[in-house]
Amino acid sequence: MSDTKTPTPGAAPAASYYQRHIFFCLNERPNGEACCGQHGAQAAFERCKVLVKEGGLSGPGMVRVNKAGCLDRCAGAPVAVVYPEGVWYTYVDASDIEEIFHSHLQNGRVVERLLLPPDVGH
Repeated sequence: MSDTKTPTPGAAPAASYYQRHIFFCLNERPNGEACCGQHGAQAAFERCKVLVKEGGLSGPGMVRVNKAGCLDRCAGAPVAVVYPEGVWYTYVDASDIEEIFHSHLQNGRVVERLLLPPDVGH
């Protein structure tokens, strides 16, 4: 028998293991179609990981930086999404990643200028 408790219907969920997740689309399309992998997504992911670690925000109860496959928002490439807020970003360079880190991941403030418009999809 497991020690894991089944949640009571209607009960508030247990606290999340991480306060926030940021997922970076690192998808690459071999057929030449637009994709995040063609727009510096790997470097952005790596920069964000460094910032989170150096900022003392890595680990349980804090921030997790994750790789993702296609997030199906290719027209806005490159893209990243922060959960639990569900905030979608597009970015250009390391300074944009630093702004997302300092404003959103560190202080919970959305970076309005980097928001991916909701109608931008595949």
